Amino acid sequence: MAYEDIIISTTDFIPGREIAEVIDIARGNTVRARNIGRDLSAAFRNLVGGEIPEYTKLIAQSREHALQRMVADAERIGANAVINVRFTTSMIMQGCAEILAYGTAVKLK
Repeated sequence: MAYEDIIISTTDFIPGREIAEVIDIARGNTVRARNIGRDLSAAFRNLVGGEIPEYTKLIAQSREHALQRMVADAERIGANAVINVRFTTSMIMQGCAEILAYGTAVKLK
């Protein structure tokens, strides 16, 4: 997804731009569960060691969905940028985790 209308930054400012207004926190999340196919493959890889690409792909997709939802939230509240963006993960239950993307929604001049 291209974020053409919203600037996203992990810093607390946008170089060369002035923040006109701090609006609110923008947030987006997704909750994902593992599946039996990935688990069987991952269990085998866990025995021999190395990266588990099935889980790497799952977590990357989850982060992207959370980011997309954060951007949609920022657009909904009238922001044109989200600064100080962070990600967090928490386990909801065994085999099920939440990915949360959040930041400060601002209006740039």
